[in-house]
Amino acid sequence: MHPELITLLHDRLTIIADHSLRDSDPSAHLEALKTISEKISSYTQSHLREFDPKLRHYLTNSSYQKALDHLTEN
Repeated sequence: MHPELITLLHDRLTIIADHSLRDSDPSAHLEALKTISEKISSYTQSHLREFDPKLRHYLTNSSYQKALDHLTEN
């Protein structure tokens, strides 16, 4: 079920919700978003053939919330 991917997607939401970091250090906030996005992208590329078509579509189009919803609903 890809628990590592679920964790990465949750981590992304945590970073997005970190308004104190965004307000105090926008550059660090942006860097954290870039880093987690790169990790998600790397995981996606490494496991692409393991995903069902819908999940593959969400991830290749960076629809990360939809991907997380799909993973946690199934």
